[in-house]
Amino acid sequence: MNAIFRRRFLAALVLGGIVLTPTVGVAPPEAQSTDSRYAAIVVDAASGEVLFSRFADARRFPASITKVMTLYLAFEALESGKAKLDDNLTVSPRAASQPPSKLGLAAGQTISLDDAMRATAVRSANDMAVVIAEHIGGSEGRFTQMMTEKARELGMEHTRFTTANGLPDTRQATTARDLSILSRAVMRDYPQYYRYLGLHDWFYKGRDYRNTNGLLATGRGYDGIKTGFTNASGYNLAASSVRDGKRIITIVMGGRSTASRNAHVAELMDTGFEVQRRRGQGENIQLAQAFFEQRGYGVSSDPAPVAYASLSDEDGEGVGSSTEVAYVSGPPPRSLPTEVTPPPSARRAENRPPESLTAALNGGSAAAPTPPARATRNPPARAAAPAPAPAPAPAGRWTVQVGAFREEAVARDWLNNVSRRFSSQFSNAQRDVQTANGWYRSRFTGMTQQAAEAACEALSERRVTCMVVRPS
Repeated sequence: MNAIFRRRFLAALVLGGIVLTPTVGVAPPEAQSTDSRYAAIVVDAASGEVLFSRFADARRFPASITKVMTLYLAFEALESGKAKLDDNLTVSPRAASQPPSKLGLAAGQTISLDDAMRATAVRSANDMAVVIAEHIGGSEGRFTQMMTEKARELGMEHTRFTTANGLPDTRQATTARDLSILSRAVMRDYPQYYRYLGLHDWFYKGRDYRNTNGLLATGRGYDGIKTGFTNASGYNLAASSVRDGKRIITIVMGGRSTASRNAHVAELMDTGFEVQRRRGQGENIQLAQAFFEQRGYGVSSDPAPVAYASLSDEDGEGVGSSTEVAYVSGPPPRSLPTEVTPPPSARRAENRPPESLTAALNGGSAAAPTPPARATRNPPARAAAPAPAPAPAPAGRWTVQVGAFREEAVARDWLNNVSRRFSSQFSNAQRDVQTANGWYRSRFTGMTQQAAEAACEALSERRVTCMVVRPS
């Protein structure tokens, strides 16, 4: 009964066009759904100009991006002479007891400050962040006080630190804007040490560790900064890229997967550099935010929230969860879909993230017609093959939407991927990619209400965003 009430309440919010946004200063931060966790900001690193922002001042959980401040204070200690790269740090029982991701040294073992910083930046090692905190601050508690004091000094007005590694603590919160301030500060104040946050890999005691930030290896000018993930935060990323002598910093919080988050960051970053390029060519772009919004970022023509579809968790820093299912009634669309694409063949290579994955769940539209059956060809010197049986009539008029994308190929691949992974839930459904208003909507159509609701529940259990669309 409670589940039915939640669904009807959510439907009422969506149908009424009500948007609930987190309030600055309220603790703990909202973390119940993708919509409440999402935040983003794009900043010109040189001037500090905010090119784009969305919920940039809403309180969020920083997760492992916390470690950027831990390293900032380590860099400060190195510059002041209070610490040296070859200092031997002893692993305490408290540090050794930290959960993964971790380097895994036992209590009593030692490691140099240099290696501890590399482990923190590349491996996102929770134990090494505590080792650094204890070495510089005397205790993690004292060190986190130093972290919060430094945040205030830098102008991070809505940030409080209670852990050195970003593990879950409802008292620890920040904003996307504050993380952009921290990112600029570490580049500006310690350029000689910023390289730690851009290391692609690190070899230690016979093992090669690769950076959790997959954008570093894309060849698009990315040189830092830090990933982060907890169940409450979603997939976070602070990223920096330099192209044509200009640097842009992008922060995205609350992503649904590593792949979708990385792709969203890349799209925001590309748009930011497009603004810079056009300005360099003499185009008068006074308000960059409007430039982003004209391309669909930060605004939605439909009442449903922005969401990121996910089938797997790839950061290696934990596993997220979201069990909300959105039920919406399909309002009369402003314009009917201009094209219906038949189901694609499986072209996506395993583990290859889509190149463009800024997904949003949009309102319902008219059900798509069934694609025509392909004619069979008569082989030479043989009897004609019997015509295929006509497709069965749809069992119902309900639809399950699993995402909407700016790229048709991405929408096709995602629909095929979900169909393959959840074949039992969609065995009697039709697969359609429908286009309307610049979005390619990945949908399973021709379902009964019971089948659609059960399928969406199954997807939600696997942290795959979905939406049940009632018949219009």
